[in-house]
Amino acid sequence: MTKLSWLLPAESNVLAILRVQATTTVEGMEALVAWANGDPTGSDRLRDAEHRADVHKRALRVAVRRAFITPIAPEDLFVLSGRLDSVLNEAKDTVREAELLGMHPDAPIAAMSDRIAEGVRRISRAFDNMALTARSAMDGGPDDPTTDADGAVKAQRALEWIYRGAMADLLGSEDLREITGRRELYRRFSRMSETLVEVAERIWYAAVKEP
Repeated sequence: MTKLSWLLPAESNVLAILRVQATTTVEGMEALVAWANGDPTGSDRLRDAEHRADVHKRALRVAVRRAFITPIAPEDLFVLSGRLDSVLNEAKDTVREAELLGMHPDAPIAAMSDRIAEGVRRISRAFDNMALTARSAMDGGPDDPTTDADGAVKAQRALEWIYRGAMADLLGSEDLREITGRRELYRRFSRMSETLVEVAERIWYAAVKEP
């Protein structure tokens, strides 16, 4: 048992709730990847994951208010949960906009979806490892949450290359509707990626404050 765990009521295990939210977000991103690769059921599964993640986000906020002490600072928990939620919301809105525009996902969207999903998987692993670092110092090893935070950022750097190439390819199109619609969808993926990087950086911020 850690020095902190005995002070935390079982129902207020905030890291456990954050981890469940992250796992649900991973499910949503896997549904996004499925949609981006031509599976029409992916959009429904993504929306379902987004609704469930909202429930976990609200539960986390209640648990933080009730907890006598938390393993990491309450403001960090709020930011990590809120920005991860923003990534999932943006994914849902991107699919909805694509459907409204009547635009099917293309190769760049599929590739960017994969990079987003990889980033979220790494963030989820980082949250899992936060429980371990409450018991042992971070050393840059495989159980260090900042290692996976760096992996999430690396995946988003790869997304930016895909994004730039896709935007450049649009210059060769003469279809104004295609250019306008795809540019907006691509930009949404770039915004998702930027928010995911913010989550990774907040993991580092939370880590460096720990004694």
